[in-house]
Amino acid sequence: MPSQPAKALETFPNPAPHRDYQIHMEIPEFTCLCPKTGQPDFAVLTLDYIADKLCIELKSLKLYVWSFREEGHFHEDVTNRILDDLAKAVKPRFMRLTARFFVRGGIFTHVVAEHRKKGWNPAPRVDLAEFVAQSNVRG
Repeated sequence: MPSQPAKALETFPNPAPHRDYQIHMEIPEFTCLCPKTGQPDFAVLTLDYIADKLCIELKSLKLYVWSFREEGHFHEDVTNRILDDLAKAVKPRFMRLTARFFVRGGIFTHVVAEHRKKGWNPAPRVDLAEFVAQSNVRG
């Protein structure tokens, strides 16, 4: 039996819960329908998150994204709904969903929504290129 769209999101245990590390996913085939015209809207979704105890299972994410194909949603609504569902399932330290919708009526729409676990703050970013440049100057 072929796969069918589904709203259920599955997870698995984070293999490195002791560390903050970024998980980056690009979903280039997102579609839903315009709630005004019924015409298809196409978007590239970019999901970045720092897991806490759980990670999202990819096949369930694919089926979940597919489940929006025949539903009417405004861009802002669907982006926030997906982020809320993913954050509820995974309970990440941090999650950002960027939805880059293709042109419709001469307008590109990009919607960025974020979730942050209460009390979580990222570690300072280390810029290794700057470190290497300073090392080369010294000697």
